[in-house]
Amino acid sequence: MEVLQRLTRRQLETLQSIGSLETVDRGAPLKRIAASMHVSAPSALGHLTPLEELGLVERYRGKSRLTDRGRATLREYQRHHRVVESLFSTLGLPASETCAAAREIDLAISHRTVEEVCRARAHPSTCPHGEPIPACSSERGTH
Repeated sequence: MEVLQRLTRRQLETLQSIGSLETVDRGAPLKRIAASMHVSAPSALGHLTPLEELGLVERYRGKSRLTDRGRATLREYQRHHRVVESLFSTLGLPASETCAAAREIDLAISHRTVEEVCRARAHPSTCPHGEPIPACSSERGTH
């Protein structure tokens, strides 16, 4: 099973929170992670610990940072979500609904299936909201 498929929605939100709060010089403090997720610090820690065990996050002196694997996982999630949004858009869903529909399956869908959808859609470069779709690993450096 792929790392992305093993994550809960809250663990993904924890990764996203850390990614948005950390800086080049500093990790994200637990209290800020919790506040951004609208949960208590112990709840945030409960979502953070499995991410650390998966090698997606590292903690040092109370601060959390994404590892390279964590950043790659977030990039892959963006790809899954935006490719699925683009598929739903072609099926006639309005852009205002594609995000919610994509969230229903974006963590469960395999990389292989995302790549098949992407190929069938002629490698869309943006989602229905105009956000860029990250290239798949085989496309990086070729576009």
